[in-house]
Amino acid sequence: MRLPNLQISQKTLKTLSNNTKKTMKTKHTLALAAALLATVTFQAAEAGPGHSHEKKEAGPSGGRLITTIDPHAEFFVTADRKVQITFVGEDGKPVAPADQVIAVTTGERAAPVKLTFVKSGEFLLSEQTIPEGNRLPVVVQLKSTPDSKAVVERFTLNLSECPGCKLAEYACICDHAH
Repeated sequence: MRLPNLQISQKTLKTLSNNTKKTMKTKHTLALAAALLATVTFQAAEAGPGHSHEKKEAGPSGGRLITTIDPHAEFFVTADRKVQITFVGEDGKPVAPADQVIAVTTGERAAPVKLTFVKSGEFLLSEQTIPEGNRLPVVVQLKSTPDSKAVVERFTLNLSECPGCKLAEYACICDHAH
């Protein structure tokens, strides 16, 4: 079988050659972008949501340590379901509360409970108890001074005991998902 003789002009060949170069350049650029995206996605998936390479630490009472404010603040639920906020220095020891302003909201969205705090020695103690239940949404707003910008922490207050570290899950220092 004989193939037909095709005649292609020099201009057509040049156009095809340029298009091939552009296509190859585009393919290489897309492959590089895909590889970069895959690397970033893999690292994010490996890390997991909220992952940090910092070692998690519990506060002096075994509560959740909030490190986005100085001094750090420990969020701890007492046996009578009140919230205790203890400020913690860099040495891990309690620091007496000064002018810090704390606002905590918890409970169901339809009926949120706003906690108010009073000074009680080296910590602040909520005047109200948290609502019944072992899993509650919590929003903690902390200000170093009344005029400073609030630092906001949101988490699920899971009062179940962690089988690994034996702390309440909201304050767990293990690496498992919470």
